[in-house]
Amino acid sequence: MTRRAVIIDLVRTPFGRARPDGALAPMHPVDLYAHVLAALVARNGIDPSLIEDVITGCVLQVGEQAANIGRQAVLAAGLPESVPAVSLDRKCGSAQQAVDFAAQGVIAGAHDLVIAGGVEMMSRVPMKANRLDRDNLGPRFAARYPDGLVGQGISAELIAAHWNLSRDDLDAYALRSHQRAAAAEDNNSTSRDIAPVDVAGNTVDRDEGLRRNSTLEKLGGLPPAFESERMQARFPGINWSVTAGNSSQVTDGAGAVLIAEESTALRLGLTPRAAVTHFAVVGDDPLMMLTGPIPATHKLLARAGLAPDAIDAFEVNEAFASVVLAWQKELGVDPERVNVHGGAIALGHPVGASGIRLLGNLLRVLEETNGRYGLQTMCESGGMANATLIERL
Repeated sequence: MTRRAVIIDLVRTPFGRARPDGALAPMHPVDLYAHVLAALVARNGIDPSLIEDVITGCVLQVGEQAANIGRQAVLAAGLPESVPAVSLDRKCGSAQQAVDFAAQGVIAGAHDLVIAGGVEMMSRVPMKANRLDRDNLGPRFAARYPDGLVGQGISAELIAAHWNLSRDDLDAYALRSHQRAAAAEDNNSTSRDIAPVDVAGNTVDRDEGLRRNSTLEKLGGLPPAFESERMQARFPGINWSVTAGNSSQVTDGAGAVLIAEESTALRLGLTPRAAVTHFAVVGDDPLMMLTGPIPATHKLLARAGLAPDAIDAFEVNEAFASVVLAWQKELGVDPERVNVHGGAIALGHPVGASGIRLLGNLLRVLEETNGRYGLQTMCESGGMANATLIERL
């Protein structure tokens, strides 16, 4: 019998700004993730003892997020001690990779009911906190790349220069992200995924990063975020177009998705929303770093035997506006099918959890438009990318 992995439901927290006064900053990351695990189980009425694994994305596994945060959250959520968990790090694609591993395990027969999720509290555990001021590359890596690699902001600038994307292009795309996210919130689409969080007696039920009053004039007034004389000398073609306004926001958040083998879902009285059907992961140029979604998308479409025009909705993570716009140029995709409900520029990017938010947006767009196929792809630090194909049921 052919086994099929199906998505039953998806829950995430609102996303909060990762700063001391951010909406979620008082929360412990274990509690934040436990909140969505408990909400996912409760609203689907499943016996939690049937959950065979909880696969968790988390990038900064240090401090409050150390020592397999997935297992801590399972126990904090009150799930049975028999429910195991594992935590993984594929950088920004961590939660998407958790979904892929969960679905692949179902298809392979390793489990019948599994949760995939992710969490990142960037206000508590800042980027690079896990490096402890140590050399995390080593001499052989340095020998292969003697000039050194660069930060993601410089990679975003290199992409903008290579694909002839102007500052106006990037800012216009950023404004679109806020406008699309605001429309989705106003239409009560976003709220379907969100489990409100009680933080010190206050209910947080909306994404904090959305800027409804953003304008092209305001975005145009922001200075370049990564300008450097040393990088200008190394890369004279850079035009310094990447700003805080056309980049993703540093964010706190968590999310989880319930995945089942189709016959198990039907036996338990659960209604599948979509099937997870195809997967791809690639490595790409680590200097350009963020171009991986292009070959990942090509690889996935070839594996599925589909042309880009067959895909009804795309989610391409808005790590930077230049990443999505370069991908659009290469794929020739209609922009109206891309990030229909906005993206990380407006909603934020809790790196270990963002894949769940993208999947939620993708599912809702397919359901709201009666679309069939949705494709999600995510650029990742180190020059990697994931791509996942779902089919609405």
